[in-house]
Amino acid sequence: MHKKGVLLINLGTPDSPSTSDVRKYLREFLMDKYVIDLPYPIRWFLVNGIIATFRSPKSAAIYQKLWSENGSPLLYYGKKVTQLLQNKLGSNYAVYLGMRYQNPSINSVLQKIKADGITDLHVIPLYPQYASSSTKTCIEKVKTELKKIKYNPNISFVENFVTNEKFIATFAELGNKYWQTQQFDKVVFSFHGIPERHVLKDSDKGYCQLNEKCCANYKQQNRLCYRAQCYETARLIATKMKLTENDYLIVFQSRLETRARDPWLKPYADLVIADLPQQGIKNVLCFSPSFIADCLETTIEVGEEFKEIFMENGGERWQLVESLNDHPLWIETLEELTTN
Repeated sequence: MHKKGVLLINLGTPDSPSTSDVRKYLREFLMDKYVIDLPYPIRWFLVNGIIATFRSPKSAAIYQKLWSENGSPLLYYGKKVTQLLQNKLGSNYAVYLGMRYQNPSINSVLQKIKADGITDLHVIPLYPQYASSSTKTCIEKVKTELKKIKYNPNISFVENFVTNEKFIATFAELGNKYWQTQQFDKVVFSFHGIPERHVLKDSDKGYCQLNEKCCANYKQQNRLCYRAQCYETARLIATKMKLTENDYLIVFQSRLETRARDPWLKPYADLVIADLPQQGIKNVLCFSPSFIADCLETTIEVGEEFKEIFMENGGERWQLVESLNDHPLWIETLEELTTN
């Protein structure tokens, strides 16, 4: 008799907001060749000699602001969603949670899945849009760890869920709670940025051009183009909310450029946001639809840092739309991704 399992995977989080735990997390995260795709010696020196050493104290201070009585929001909601999905699926499935970096590690979770006798495993990386530095690294990590523990279940992977109607409906419902009851001049969809070279590497036979014409038409050739997926996500949410094209714009956050010839996806969120008040846009509703749970990039970066930039440049109101977290429609989305 086949026993079915579902493995949910998210990015990960430090075990605590202490500097030592944050440093440990950053080292594992940034040493991933899919995140920093430089030769190993250069990557090792850059991460261990510079970034983790000097960035850890500052990052720890930010994580301390993010931490709540429930600990890390990413882990808290991860556990909650795992239990809610388990309740939804019932005894026909066993649902597990793993993190790509830190705990619960993918290796430890796969060991448990093996011990539980799961024969059919469905893996859902919790990233709406596919990218090599998020979805692909999760998939490859699962494959590597399965070989290590000599475990060979029937396995399937979800690559993205950009066009899933319930996923779109959840974000639209969260946004309309503000848009339909309050006055805003513009909706901003802020997606996590990645280097342009990552997109071009994953391009189907050089199809991706990283321009509006290319990304505005989502189809088979650019199905896994990260930028095109982001544009499609925003377009579908906007359509569901009954927004016009003039009601919203798309930006990319969290850029970390090391040199001019290594650009990240544009337009850059911080530069666009600073300019909005000069265009008469004083009241903004902002989504971050590349994240399914509140985390540092949503609560702190978009909710606080972007708000500060906006207000300092003459803005009057900046409202962050919360992530999917444990919304009932989000649990239905995961159920659909599991069973269809």
